[in-house]
Formats: sequence, structure tokens, C-alpha cells
Amino acid sequence: MSTLPIFKAAAVQMCSCSSVQDNLTFASNAIQQAATQGAKLIVLPEMFPTLAVENGHIAAREPFGAGPIQDFLSSQAKKLGVWIVGGTIPIASTENDRIYAACLTFNDQGVCVGRYDKIHLFDAKIDAGKEEYQESKKTLAGSQPFVLDSPFGKLGFAVCYDVRFPELFTELNRLGAEIFILPSAFISTTGKAHWEILCRARAIEHLCYLIGANQTGKHCNGRCSFGHSMIVDPWGIILAEEKEQTGMAIAEIDLNKLHAMREKLPLNAHRKLKF
Repeated sequence: MSTLPIFKAAAVQMCSCSSVQDNLTFASNAIQQAATQGAKLIVLPEMFPTLAVENGHIAAREPFGAGPIQDFLSSQAKKLGVWIVGGTIPIASTENDRIYAACLTFNDQGVCVGRYDKIHLFDAKIDAGKEEYQESKKTLAGSQPFVLDSPFGKLGFAVCYDVRFPELFTELNRLGAEIFILPSAFISTTGKAHWEILCRARAIEHLCYLIGANQTGKHCNGRCSFGHSMIVDPWGIILAEEKEQTGMAIAEIDLNKLHAMREKLPLNAHRKLKF
């Protein structure tokens, strides 16, 4: 049996602020640090350049394939010779007042090799009249699950609220995913209750690794993010976690271990319900 990839991955944790440029500067420093520590696959959190920027999702939107945020991700990947999953960034749609929350992946040559548009949008009344969210007001939902072939294995993509929908992960698994990529801006209120258990459950259900890169702390616009970015192995063990501070979780991913687990516990062969 041929040897499968073994490599280091990093989940960057940010507290995005009111300046796109400051957010890019923080991301640049974090990417450099991760690369210095040997990470070859680096995942940024959801809306890392624009989360707390006033009207940032709309004002900073870019056409797919061109724009300063995409140029930043491309140049960082090429300069450091790493693969970067750019969390999500606002990509223009055909509607003037809504964008796609697009998760773009750049290879070590700086080429964008994959795009996933967030499918499940966070429209929730956590505390009616006090803590409410309506992501669909400024964001269009994607519709297509996405798995990307990479030198690290097959990457299956989801974003934040997507993690609550196990059927998406079942489909990613059906498409061959070995590593789930989960950029997030999970709020503190629900994160305390559900973030860890959801990340671990999605990994366990399909014997996949999961890389969850989250926002953290209180942002300048008052939003509070949970943090606790983590890398989880296929047995549900948290290999690395950055709790509340900005920084990163970094760990080794070994696909040989993953496939050995799948041979011992052949879940896919045992599935009775097909979606």
C-alpha cells in the first residue's frame, strides 16, 4: 500500500476589526508564522477581512478572479509556497445589495483552484429583539457541495452555520472528502454550547479530519465570536486548539491513520440510507 500524505495544517484564529487593511496585515503575519512552523495548508476564518467593517461585505466585494483580497491571498500563497484557504470573502453577485460568501482556495503557485459558496445562511433569533442575525439580507446562498483534490487529500468545504447540517457532510463524504475545511465566525452564545461537539461529531460521523478556523473575542462592532479554533482527527480527538486568544491551532494530519481507521470501522459500507 502506498504511503499517503502526512503534513502540518494550521487554523488561524482572528478577531477581525474595522479596517480591511489591518485585517489583511494580521492575516499576513499569521500565515507567515504558520508557514515558519511548517504548515503547508493554512485555513483562515470566515469573512476574515471584512467581518467587523461597517458595510464591509458590500463595500469590499470583488468580482470573482480579481480584486485586492484575492490578490493578497494569491501573493501570500505563492511567496510562502503554501496552500491557503481564504476563509470566506465577499464575491459580487448579480444583485447590487447581496454578495456570495465565497471560500476560495489558492495553491502554492498562487492560483485559485477552488471556490465554495456558503450554502446555509445564519438567519436566527437567538434572543428576540436583542441578539438577532439575518445573513440572507446581504448574502446569497450557494447551492453546490464542493470537494477539492489536493496534494493533502480530498478537501470537503463547509462554512460556519453549515456545520449544523449533517446531510451536507454526508454528501461531502460521498464525494470522497477526507478532510473537512470549516472557516467560521461562530457566535459566543451558541459556540459555548455547540461548537466543539459539532466539530467533533462531523469528524467522527465520517472518519474525517476537520480543520475549524474561527473568529474570536469582541469585535469593534459589538459582535462576540467564540474562538476555540481546532483541528480534530477522525476519532474525534482534538489535536490542537487555540482557545480565546488570536493565534492558531496547528497539528499534523496523517491520511494513513485515517484510512487505517476506515478499514477497522467501514462506516460507508454499512450505510443503509442513501441521500
